[in-house]
Order: sequence, then C-alpha cells, then structure tokens
Amino acid sequence: MIVSWNWLTEYVELAMTHDDLVDRLTMSGLNHEGTELVGSDHAIDLEVTSNRADCLGHIGVAREIAALYEIPLNLPDPQPATCSESISQVCSIAIESAGACERYTARLIRGVKIGPSPEWMQERLKSLGIGIVNNVVDATNYVMFECGQPLHAFDFAKIKDGKIIVREAQAAEAFEAIDHRTYQLTPGMCVIADSENPVALGGVMGGADSEVSETTVDVLIEAAYFDPLTIRSAARKLKLHSPSSFRFERNIDSENLDWASRRVCELILQSAGGELLEGVIDAGNPPAPREAITLRYCQLERLLGIKIPVDFIAPTLEKIGLAIESSDEQSVTAVPPSWRKDLTRDVDLVEEVGRIYGFEKIPDNVNVPMSASYRPKADRVIDKIRSVLTAAGFDEAVTPSLVPQPWSDAFTPWCDSPPLISSQPMLGVLEEYSHNIGAVNLLRRSLVPSLLEVRRINDYRSNANVNLFETAKVYLPSGQQGIPDQPLKLALASHRDFFAVKGVVEALVAAINPSATVQVNECNEALLDASQSGELWIGEQRLGWIGLVSESAKKQFGLRSEATVVEIDLGVLENETQLIARHANQSPFPPVARDFNFIMDEEVRWASLESTVRSENGPLLESVKYRETFRNEKKDGSGKKRVLFSVVFRSQEATLTGEQAEELCNRIIANCANAHQAILVG
Repeated sequence: MIVSWNWLTEYVELAMTHDDLVDRLTMSGLNHEGTELVGSDHAIDLEVTSNRADCLGHIGVAREIAALYEIPLNLPDPQPATCSESISQVCSIAIESAGACERYTARLIRGVKIGPSPEWMQERLKSLGIGIVNNVVDATNYVMFECGQPLHAFDFAKIKDGKIIVREAQAAEAFEAIDHRTYQLTPGMCVIADSENPVALGGVMGGADSEVSETTVDVLIEAAYFDPLTIRSAARKLKLHSPSSFRFERNIDSENLDWASRRVCELILQSAGGELLEGVIDAGNPPAPREAITLRYCQLERLLGIKIPVDFIAPTLEKIGLAIESSDEQSVTAVPPSWRKDLTRDVDLVEEVGRIYGFEKIPDNVNVPMSASYRPKADRVIDKIRSVLTAAGFDEAVTPSLVPQPWSDAFTPWCDSPPLISSQPMLGVLEEYSHNIGAVNLLRRSLVPSLLEVRRINDYRSNANVNLFETAKVYLPSGQQGIPDQPLKLALASHRDFFAVKGVVEALVAAINPSATVQVNECNEALLDASQSGELWIGEQRLGWIGLVSESAKKQFGLRSEATVVEIDLGVLENETQLIARHANQSPFPPVARDFNFIMDEEVRWASLESTVRSENGPLLESVKYRETFRNEKKDGSGKKRVLFSVVFRSQEATLTGEQAEELCNRIIANCANAHQAILVG
C-alpha cells in the first residue's frame, strides 16, 4: 500500500520526521518497504498484512499514526446537498445472490459535466501511481485510496430500465470489461446486471457498456460489500485483478459504505456539478453487531513478559477505535470497531496494546513462560527419511499438486476413481516445459509423474545422474461431500538400477524400524517394466511400488535414460516406526561367504527366491546379495535361467566351523529345490 505524506496531513499533523514515522509504523506492524520522492511529495510504500484491510486507505494509516503519537485524528464529515427528487422513483436494486453480495447501496447524481479532475486530486493520485481519467472516475479512485472502500460509477443512461440486479453469472456468459477485453464468466461469479445484460463484474471491474464517458450526464454511484472468497475466485480464474478486488478479497469495512458513498458524491458535486437525488437505496442485510471482548490485565504480563500500566490500557484501546463497555482493576471489556475485523479474541487486544506501547520496549531477556513443543510422529518420520535419502545421494524436490491428464492417467496405483479437477489451472509453471501435455488442472493421485518430469528436465540439461525424492500429499477422491483423502506419500526417481534403488528402500525401512523386512511381490503397472518391478510390503501392509520405468513410459515422459521410481505410503511407515534408537553389538567373529548359482524356471522372481533363501536360517544368515542372471538356452533348455547370488553367514557367539557353514548351505540348496525346483550348478 502506497500512501502520500501530503495526503496524510489532511487527517493528522505530521510533526515528526519521515524516518521516525516509518520506524514507528514498522514496529507497529506496517513494515516500511521504501519511499520515493514524487514532486514535492513522499510516496511511502507500506507492507499491509492480509488481516489489516483497514490500512488499505490513507485514513486507516492515519488512525495508526494518531494512536502511536497520541495526536488528534481529523476526518471529513461529508454532507452533500440533495435535491427534492428521490432516487427510489427512478432506480431499483435487487440482490438475487446474497451469498456473494451482502449489501449494495446506490446514489444518483443528475446533470454532471465530465471533464478533468481538480489539480490537487490529480497530484494525490499521481503520487500513488494511479492514472488520471476524468473528474467522476478520479473521485471514485480518490475515495477508495482515502478510506479503502472500492466504489464504481455507472453511466445511468446505459442502465436498462434503471434496474440494478446483483446475481450469479450464467454459464459461458460474455462480459466486456472496461479494459475492453471480453471474458467468459462461470457460475459462482457475482455479476451486476441491468434488466438485460451484465454491466459490471461485482467487486472486480466495471463493464465497457456502462462506463462513464464524455457524454455521461447522470451518474449512479455504487458502494457495496462483496464476499471475499467470491471475489478472490473470480479474479484468479479470469486473471483479472484490480485495486478493488485486492481490497474486497481482504474483507473491507461493511459499515463504511454510506460514508464512502456520501464522500464521493460530495467530491463529484464539487468538480463535476449536478444535483444529488435525495436518499440512498440500501439493499441487503445490515452488518451484524460486533461482540465485546474482555481483556484480563494479567494476560498482558503473561504473554508479553512486562508490566504495562493499567491506566495505559483502556485509553489505548479507545484510540484505536474500540468502544469501552466496562473496566475495573482486573480487566477491560470493549467492542471492536467495524473496520477491525481481525480483533476477535483477548490475545488480539494483547497484541494491540503491546504494539502501541512499543514492542521495542520489551527487553531481550524478558521472562516469558515457555512450554516444550511436541513434534508429531509424522514430522519425525519425515526428518528421518530426509536424513537417510540425502545420505544416499538423493536431492529433495518440490513439484506442483496439479498435473495434466496424461500424467494423471499414467500411474494411479492408489485408487481407480477419476481425478478431481481444479477450477484454477496451473499457469506459468509446467507449461514452460510443456511437450504436448495438455491442460494442467487435475489434482494428482501420484507423485511419480511429477518427479519424472523433473528428471526429464534435468536429463535435457545434461544432468542425467540425478536422484530425486519428494514427500507430499496426493488427492484421492473419497466420494464424501467432494472432499478428497489427502494421504502423505514418498516418491523417488533415480538413474540407478532397480536393485540399487531397492537397497535404498531397504535402508530407509531399516532406519525406521530395524526389525521390519521389505518384501517385493509381483505387480502389473503399465508405467513399470514387468521384469523389474513389484509391490512393496511390510508384513500384511502394502508399503508401495518400485520399478524400472518401461520403454513406453520413457517415450511418454520424454526420458532419454533409464529411471527407477518408487512410491511409498508414509502412513504405513509411520505405523511401523520405532523412533527410540536401539543399540546392537557388532559380531567380533569373522564372516563366512558362499556363492550359489542355480538353474530355475524363468517365472521364478528374485523376491520369491530371496525369501526362500532367508527361511529357516535365522540370525546366522547375515545378508543375501543378488549378483546377476544368465540365460543359455542351448545348455539349460527353453524357459530356464541361471541366477547367481552370494550369502554371508556370521555368528554373534563364536566363529562358524566348516561343518556349520556346510549345513547352512545344504539347507539353502534343499529349500530352493523344493520351492522352485532349482538345480545347483556344480
């Protein structure tokens, strides 16, 4: 929000220096972004947080200055003269969409003469970087930047039948705005219409057909309160943002409509002449009264850590606009003003008293009671995951939650329901890398496609050896009131081969729970290579999927090199977590290593073979490591393969003898023969 130093002097006496003022405003919550000299004026750029819509006008900032410096605040009291004719005789208002527009008011000025606005008004607007149009439009802009209430002026002659209808937009309804671009509206948007067509997009921008021009004689002044969410959705969907929508999105003061309406009429009468018709049309519901808030003085010391004089508290609340209902030695009860919708609880008043008193007066070593925070189990698991994966050479990625249709269809292991469609497509992020992917507007059901796109980008930038992981939500339609399930998932995409990535997964699970064993079962996912893929299980719980990306999927995602992907359900990992570190002694005795080379049927999977090797050998079997697969149809026959692997035996109690090792090996040979008809190659 840019404010003019000269403009502020209309409401408060600025006897302080510029530097002192911006320092005090910064300490009170209006951070100083910078100041630019515009002619003889200072344009001060202040950062206004989204909860302080009252400071989106000069009067709001002046209120802050008056409270901080304990100086009088002088506000205009507009009382424009009216003629005998009543506006209700020539104009009517109907609100058909009360959810989008809570209140709508209108005044009418007849006989205006359109021309340049006064020089002083032009200087004020130019200091803020606002373009000059004419004496009517400039007056509406002036009042908006004065008090924060957006206003709009219609050429009343172009309002059919003198009717204003506030309604919801129709599907594919065309609307030409004052920027002379045509927009396709959708249901849910708020339209200001006459008896035939839209004349404005409520809270966002006026229409070209009813804008004030040199031929305008009669002016209808709109002052309304629109629902913030409705305005935000419409502005984002149409990519049509304006100073008006910026303010309506932040929940302006709904009780300020009449003051702003009278103020703009007063300025138009001064600069454009004409007669203001008697009365105002006020449609909709009046604002609900604010509830009183009780502030206990002990809360100030408990939360701020310092004692603030009791006689400072109630006067300070009055200075910022609260109405004191009662006060005693223990507490004060006050009603917040209409323009401070952010004040709802006693802690809000603690903050107000503290910032006016001066947060800089609180010592650095103040004794504020602290309580230890508790980190949720899910956060601790994610930290452990990051530690293991970064140690394994993986980099963390962050990708958008919206994906195009081809990606969404490519890998959907968690559900078969159609993806949810976002009303706000993703723009300017994925499209710059687009290779005919289509609209980016579906909530993703898997993280893997997004990581493959990141891998493609790195691949094309000669960074093929990249290993990526991401922890994020996916969105699975649940069928319950349209709200999706949003489980956390972990996805990996690596240039390493299937077995190396499988080892990373096993290391990850071991770090989470050393006693857990990962099993790889057969799966059938089109994205993954049939010979090097599988479902990951821990006991009776499905952990996720792992696999080498198939050749067809490589073409679909534009990959130049091999990629192995993993997707894991973090909920399962969390259930299996043992976060208390446990110590295990390393064996001081030497290992015994043996290699095995079996001939077996082509259908036998390594996961099944490994499970057989591990069975019945207990703690003496330290590790099983796959080496390679060899095929020779002439020697072994059709549909056969040779699988070479190594095992390591070790005891925690003594050195294994040759006889013990031989017995363990014979057990492996017998089990593999019984389970898989495997024949040991001599």
